[in-house]
Amino acid sequence: MTDTHTLIESRPPSVANLFLERVAATPDIEAYRYPVPSASGSGPDDWKALSWAQAAERVYAAAAGLIALGVQPEERVALAANTRVDWILADLGVLCSGAATTTVYPSTNAEETAYILADSGSRVLIAEDAGQLAKAREKRAELPDLAHVVVIEEADAQPAEGDPEGWVLSLAELERLGADHLEKNPGCVKERVAALRADQLATVIYTSGTTGRPKGVRLPHDNWSYMARAIEATGMVAEEDVQYLWLPLAHVFGKVLTAGQIAVGHVIAVDGRVDKIIENLPVVRPTYMAAVPRIFEKVYNGVAAKARAGGGAKYKIFQWAAGVAREYAKVSQDNFKRTGSTSVPFALGAKHKIADTLVYGKLREAFGGRLRAAVSGSAALSPEIGYFFAGAGIHILEGYGLTESSAASFVNPGESYRTGTVGKPLPGTEVRIAEDGEILLRGPGIMEGYHGLPEKTSEVLEPDGWFHTGDIGELSADGFLRITDRKKDLIKTSGGKYIAPAEVEGQFKAVCPFVSNVLVHGANRNFCTALIALDEPTIMGWAKEHGLEGRTYAEVVATDQVRALVDGYVERVNEGLQRWQQIRKFRLLPRDLDIEHGEVTPSLKVKRPVVERAFKDLLDEMYAGSREA
Repeated sequence: MTDTHTLIESRPPSVANLFLERVAATPDIEAYRYPVPSASGSGPDDWKALSWAQAAERVYAAAAGLIALGVQPEERVALAANTRVDWILADLGVLCSGAATTTVYPSTNAEETAYILADSGSRVLIAEDAGQLAKAREKRAELPDLAHVVVIEEADAQPAEGDPEGWVLSLAELERLGADHLEKNPGCVKERVAALRADQLATVIYTSGTTGRPKGVRLPHDNWSYMARAIEATGMVAEEDVQYLWLPLAHVFGKVLTAGQIAVGHVIAVDGRVDKIIENLPVVRPTYMAAVPRIFEKVYNGVAAKARAGGGAKYKIFQWAAGVAREYAKVSQDNFKRTGSTSVPFALGAKHKIADTLVYGKLREAFGGRLRAAVSGSAALSPEIGYFFAGAGIHILEGYGLTESSAASFVNPGESYRTGTVGKPLPGTEVRIAEDGEILLRGPGIMEGYHGLPEKTSEVLEPDGWFHTGDIGELSADGFLRITDRKKDLIKTSGGKYIAPAEVEGQFKAVCPFVSNVLVHGANRNFCTALIALDEPTIMGWAKEHGLEGRTYAEVVATDQVRALVDGYVERVNEGLQRWQQIRKFRLLPRDLDIEHGEVTPSLKVKRPVVERAFKDLLDEMYAGSREA
């Protein structure tokens, strides 16, 4: 077996090279699985499969089609679509043509989409449907470089009056154009791949900044080739695995998973419809999946709500089982850290066995019954929720990275994972902690810089390659990293005490099964407050049981009953906090935070400044009459 160092150091220049190697090695093995509506139009979707050879046929055709349109190496081709197999094939087509992908979230409005297309200088836009096409058409006057829009949904690829000739075509037409071009120039795609350099631009991903315009992160081919090999080297994923991929591919977390899959050669089942996750899991039966903390929080809250709806006895059993799960996980992880064994005392093991029969087994079945590991990233997972799932036999391996580090810089190692940490650095990545606690990274995954913004690049990237993450963390003696907060999110009270709001927020999420989002505020104030948004299905179920049926969500959260309910959880959290960390006042929001209002990113991270501006009146109200008001 090739050792880790050799595997990484001998990496090819690009994931496009890895793709060609993969197709040659396992042409007939299943690569992708994707849903199509059932023939009857009702009932569950049918799932189709593509082998590596079948995928390659479409990838080469798309690449040759772009070449035929005149796209040159390193020119940008934007992709605005939801997570689907066509996204992956189109992205590989862009890479194999020598061009670079600009990723665009499909939820991005027309104005910001136009900014990204113009700033990146994208020559072609691959758009999912009529809605994405309409954004480009609306702003066409501002996009002189945009020569073509390729629409994935063939029926939506309709030219309109005023469109330049050939400006709109379907993805199927692009692939047919490419197939014709390949007939005349059979080596054109492989020649483009052979000419790729490691330092050549592969991707521009725009960060969804909390203030101002997003910045384009320039990621060369070597970033992805390194990531693919590093993921392979960890041994976390094997060729026989089935991965369920629903994460947005415009986000670096989703995209890095596609690179790792090509290196390892396992199956990916692709469906970005978040509302289909619960339905899909028992069908796909994944052995491995990645998600953001919000998904695990929703599953946990959903299980708790279902138990509560089953009556007092069922809810007590669930609460007992949840406590056993957490204790079991903590004891077994502590034992492994000390002795290398996950053994637990006999009495705890006996309780765990009963709880497994009553609760955990059903939870694992909801995930398809075969889930070996789940990776959580993009934001911090509450340790108490992590311990619950660990004790229930669903092993959540937290990882850490940024768009600027090609997503995966740290991940928890398989059996020896530690809940509450993001694990160890990937092979080839260096880490150090600055004097002020900031995490610095260096290695082949670090970006080239921000597109067209040399001053912004120099602010975070030192000449010797060290990247300033903006996150605060601690390294254990044996190399496990714990993130404590974003450097810019640390708040200092008017009394001079520093508070990591994410830590308090995580503890609240662990005790309150009704919460959707929570934001702790207290910078330059003499006490902490919180803005709390509740999970609508969960609180509406509770409302129905408590005589509040027929009211809207906003009316329910405004009632004294719900305020008293949440107040109980606030008090529970406060019991475990230092005095200056405690939530002294809170307000329940009349709606949840969402992408549409710009309050959360597409990867569901809360944008603190946006939320604080949107609900300034509620914050001011809580501090009215206090000494600093």
